Amino acid sequence: MRIYKDHLILSGSKVKEALLLLNELSQDAILFVVNQEDKLIGALTDGDVRRGLIKGFTIDSYIDEIIQDNPRYITKGENNLAKIIEYREGDFRIVPVVDENHKVVNVINFRNIRSYLPIDAVIMAGGRGQRLQPLTDSKPKPLLKVGDKAIMEHNLDRLTLFGIDDFWVSVKYLGEQIETHFGKGNDKNIKIEYVWESEPLGTIGAVSKINNFEHDYILVTNSDLLTNIDYEQFFLEFIKQDADLAVLTIPYQVSIPYAVLETNNGLVKSFKEKPTYTYYSNGGIYLMKKEMLKYIPEDIFFNATDLMEELIKNNLKVISYPFVGYWLDVGKHEDFEKAQKDINYIKFK
Repeated sequence: MRIYKDHLILSGSKVKEALLLLNELSQDAILFVVNQEDKLIGALTDGDVRRGLIKGFTIDSYIDEIIQDNPRYITKGENNLAKIIEYREGDFRIVPVVDENHKVVNVINFRNIRSYLPIDAVIMAGGRGQRLQPLTDSKPKPLLKVGDKAIMEHNLDRLTLFGIDDFWVSVKYLGEQIETHFGKGNDKNIKIEYVWESEPLGTIGAVSKINNFEHDYILVTNSDLLTNIDYEQFFLEFIKQDADLAVLTIPYQVSIPYAVLETNNGLVKSFKEKPTYTYYSNGGIYLMKKEMLKYIPEDIFFNATDLMEELIKNNLKVISYPFVGYWLDVGKHEDFEKAQKDINYIKFK
């Protein structure tokens, strides 16, 4: 994977140097001109160089004389999704991301990702995985392979496909292996920090230990899920409904093979012939506003369902996001075996 700094060139460089870099970038040929502090100054393409040469500049001229000095960019930490969709649909494939000081901190490429969501992601990976013993006796469940890569890596790659690049991973059981496997995320052009649980803190309690989130929206997910969820649509629905917390839900249909009577005080009022009822189960993926974190107590066992109950009790808006795509909780041996078969034909890109 190309790192974002491959697209950066220092102000004061010569056209010849820019041409060499553009040639290496091949179909991704665009450079972003920065100063010594990596602050964005302009952009440069093959077309800019060609027009400069026509005007009489040479390969020994300085690039500052031919750059575009008002390039498009995204500001990290802001809810820029409307702008991102506009760029993507307008065929602006490669866009720099700057921080509040206008320093380039990333470059997004819509050939490789679908979106750039303003979300921090927390992956809960501290469980023992007892139901998958003996497979988990010497390896943590998140590192068990499904197809050619670890379960958690499928999760991580799905999230990065939608431009999420700030991650926290909660670890406990054999967590050193997880930290060694994924490192700081440099090879995926993302940032990973680790949250160590000295005692089990439930399905969301470890989030209370994080105080340096980058964005105003937090996604928390179990590490052992296999899914092809569209995270952009999830986020858009969350924003549309002005929710405080959204939970991914999986619909289950229950068919009754007989007529069901509807009664009142023993009197039959009506009946339904062989009805089918739809129920929604917790899918283990949660999206919330950052201010909801104050409802998670520090350093005690606390589940995501406890958080939902607390928010509902405080009259905050908790919504269900029904999902009908592929979703599998790899919790038992039969789930693990199913995942090995499904991975060959489920579309995850």
